[in-house]
Amino acid sequence: MSGIQKLLRPRSVAVVGASADPAKTSGRPVAYLQKHGFEGRIYPVNPKASEIGGLRCYPDIRSLPEAPDVAIVLLSAERTQQAIAELAAMGTGAAIVLASGYSETGEAGARRQRELREAAGSMRILGPNTIGLVNLTDRITLSASGALEVDELTSGAVGLVSQSGGILGALLSRAAARGIGFSKLISTSNEVDLDLADFVDALVDDPATRVIALYVESIRNPKTFRAAARKAAAAGKPIVAFKIGRSESGAQAAASHTGALAGADAMYDALFDETGIIRAQTFAELLDMPAALAGDRKLRGDRVAILTSTGGAGTLVADSLGMAGFELPAPDAATGAALRALQTGDHAALDRNPIDVTLAGLQPDLLRNAIRIVLESDQYDALVVIAGSSAVAQPELMAGALRDSLTPDGKPVLAYISPHAPRAAEVLSRYGVPAFPAPESVGAALSAMRRVQRGKPRPVRDGAPSRAASPMFLEPHQALNEAEAKALFAQFGIPGVREMIVNADADADAEAEAEATRVAHTLGPRVVLKLLSRDITHKSDVGGVAVNVAPEDIAQRVRQMRADVQRHTGTPPDAYLVQEMVTGAAELIVGLHHDPLGTAILLGMGGVVAELVRDTTLLLLPDVGAALAADDVEAALRRLKTWPLLDGYRGRPKCDVPALVQAVLAFARMAGTLQGQLLEAEINPLFVKPLGQGVCAADGVVVMQD
Repeated sequence: MSGIQKLLRPRSVAVVGASADPAKTSGRPVAYLQKHGFEGRIYPVNPKASEIGGLRCYPDIRSLPEAPDVAIVLLSAERTQQAIAELAAMGTGAAIVLASGYSETGEAGARRQRELREAAGSMRILGPNTIGLVNLTDRITLSASGALEVDELTSGAVGLVSQSGGILGALLSRAAARGIGFSKLISTSNEVDLDLADFVDALVDDPATRVIALYVESIRNPKTFRAAARKAAAAGKPIVAFKIGRSESGAQAAASHTGALAGADAMYDALFDETGIIRAQTFAELLDMPAALAGDRKLRGDRVAILTSTGGAGTLVADSLGMAGFELPAPDAATGAALRALQTGDHAALDRNPIDVTLAGLQPDLLRNAIRIVLESDQYDALVVIAGSSAVAQPELMAGALRDSLTPDGKPVLAYISPHAPRAAEVLSRYGVPAFPAPESVGAALSAMRRVQRGKPRPVRDGAPSRAASPMFLEPHQALNEAEAKALFAQFGIPGVREMIVNADADADAEAEAEATRVAHTLGPRVVLKLLSRDITHKSDVGGVAVNVAPEDIAQRVRQMRADVQRHTGTPPDAYLVQEMVTGAAELIVGLHHDPLGTAILLGMGGVVAELVRDTTLLLLPDVGAALAADDVEAALRRLKTWPLLDGYRGRPKCDVPALVQAVLAFARMAGTLQGQLLEAEINPLFVKPLGQGVCAADGVVVMQD
């Protein structure tokens, strides 16, 4: 058995630093192992006790009768190091370190954590600063979490990996109250050795786990995490992740807009999108979504029926589903006729959706038949049943009717419990019907099911980046001027606007004005005048941009720009750029963004309002040796709120999206070819002309590094 296998299914457990007092944290692991039915061997270690929980207690690690599969170490950080070294020396498979005082405390703690890893050698470590793990499938509780005080633990199909120990206990207790079962719960915490990716990989191989839930603070090893997530997708095991820190902002890049637009959280969106991970938007969804995905039923379409005996609750759920993009069609003729045959009188609204069967909540047979009719109807892909006030006093009433109506591999059936009735939720979950205490949770759960059916991870496509000769002007730690940047883009196949450089000399201002006038007449009828500088990239901030200039006015604008730039910077310009004026084109931004998670291409609405509008998306670049494809880029563009502007919004001409896609692929090839050299690269704006007319870069930023 590997160290992780021993950790998840140990046959023997040593508890180092165990206390005879089960009320203490150090007394809990032995008590919980016994309480919840661990069938293996338990070895308490404590020099001050001869017996703990009826078990022989050993004075030290060297006295143990065998090398345990797992050791739970409950000592202080200062004493843990020696214990880990002794456990590793005797061949222990894995150790769980609960002590704090490591990397979370600063540099001294980080040094202690490195020493801990060195002391472990080949022995695997969970933690430090962890609450441990719980294997509910096999009733193995390797944890000191107070959530294990409950008498009954419900096993199920959801595997949870959390980088927070407290969250493990919080979700375990919440799930138990709702009848939601876990297979495994693992707290990785400081991840000195084993991390999220290791346990995602292990849970993919675990036959008891159908869905993987992740509580993420940060991903320390993006490459192995991406590989594990893809393995899960290939195995048909969805991952739901809740990432904290959404308000954190990314580092602000010095030269481009991209750094301000692409924060760290947006990179997690890109990573999750690439690997097919479903992102929970709220903490509640981290439980709601896996609960819905753990069953066998698949959502085949967007048409949902709501069966209710309380109109207000039906409207709440209908709003939630409508906001999530689901359809709520009224019953067709056949379905409506079958429903009307169940009741007499005018107390039911059976010709609309939500379908209001007022007396069904108190008549199990009527409810059973109504459920059967809706599930057999070709009009609907899923059913949401609302439990009204009767769920408080008679939780088995609706739960029993739903249980009797379900068929294996049938349509998804979910329940919203309108009153506060936790017992009803527990019973429904036990019968295989995901039950939710909030109407918004219903929409989130069905959205997750839809994502599983529709959303697949981006395929990994072979293809090394093309090699272009690096231009001679690419020097380390140097920002290129705009003309040089666009020359680099052109080398990779991204055309620029027509433009010419006008050099300036403090002693020959009239010559610069005359040359600018000649160039403007060549490029006119209207042109753009810009400052050209390697040192100033935000040219508008110093008066270095003038647009829509007539050739006859260019000399005056050169004089004005010289004065404005000198006033702002103290130095007059030594060169200008005169460009053709492009009209009738959409403006996009294409940028390069580096992050610990990887390198991404940023796409979005461009121009001077890029940071104001902030309509962007990130496209994570594949690992070395793989390439983006055109459909990857187009899918990213379609995520933009402003996509309709590219697609002929309100009768406007369609933009040349095929040319835009090829330009983005070229930009990605450039990033791959010059990886390790490009610190920043951005085109803003990239003009996208009407269909068939192509694209052109109007401005560019490139900063090199060693």
